[in-house]
Amino acid sequence: MDAIIIVLIILVVLVFIALIKTIQVIPQASAAIVERFGRYTRTLNAGLNIVVPFIDTVRNRVDLREQVVPFPPQPVITQDNLVVNIDTVIYYQVTDARAATYEVASYIQAIEQLTVTTLRNIIGGMDLERTLTSREEINAALRGVLDEATGKWGIRVNRVELKAIEPPTSIQDSMEKQMRADRDKRAAILQAEGVRQSQILTAEGEKQSAILRAEGESRSAALRAEGEAQAIRTVFESIHAGDPDQKLLSYQYLQMLPKIAEGDANKLWIVPSEIGDALKGLGGALDNFRPDSGSSGGNGGGTPAPPSVTKPPREQPPLDS
Repeated sequence: MDAIIIVLIILVVLVFIALIKTIQVIPQASAAIVERFGRYTRTLNAGLNIVVPFIDTVRNRVDLREQVVPFPPQPVITQDNLVVNIDTVIYYQVTDARAATYEVASYIQAIEQLTVTTLRNIIGGMDLERTLTSREEINAALRGVLDEATGKWGIRVNRVELKAIEPPTSIQDSMEKQMRADRDKRAAILQAEGVRQSQILTAEGEKQSAILRAEGESRSAALRAEGEAQAIRTVFESIHAGDPDQKLLSYQYLQMLPKIAEGDANKLWIVPSEIGDALKGLGGALDNFRPDSGSSGGNGGGTPAPPSVTKPPREQPPLDS
């Protein structure tokens, strides 16, 4: 009886194990390779799959999602014989689980070695300056070579990125000095350009100010001249309207002479020839107010004779201020 129970237990265990091996659940975005007696049979896709227990064997499970693999820095020699360390990052995806399993032993190692050799070939044809400034070009060339080589492995390389490019320490120091000199040069140029622009703007402002000042002075002089002309016309019209005699004009003429000589800068002033006539008229006006005297004149009728006035010259020598 005990032997029968033991056999039943063994049969139950074997059935349970057979069920486990028969039912295979593959997660989403994954695939599994099935071999029968060591030979490839089929590829299990995501979901519930049935296999023959103890005959079919699941050899490998492959992740079909996009993978990111960073590679350690690799020393690469540029065209100008400088050693630079380059870090690369590969974005790849398995598209054929069977090819990724049977076409290459380790596709990760194969991609790494292919990346290193291809990178050395590309960088070997560039100098350091072009290497530092041509990342997109290097990425495109590297991706093209990798994608072509890994296609038969059932792998698609989506992107290749250069994580870092590190030149030697001495080259870094020289580059920093050059960059500092370039920045100082640009700063000096910008400062000189600012000073030049400031001077130009200042000159333009002074020019506009001088133009406006000259226009104002011209307008002021024109208005002043117009006012003086109007005043002269008014005075002239008033004089003619009042019909003055020769005596009043002579008196006004003498009153204006001191104003003509005013000012420290007047070294020379001109006495017009008509001043003699003015003095004669003024002398005659004064004689009319002189009292009659029988012994004072040669005229027996009591009318005094006009004083003898000598006509002054047209120009007088300069007076000391």
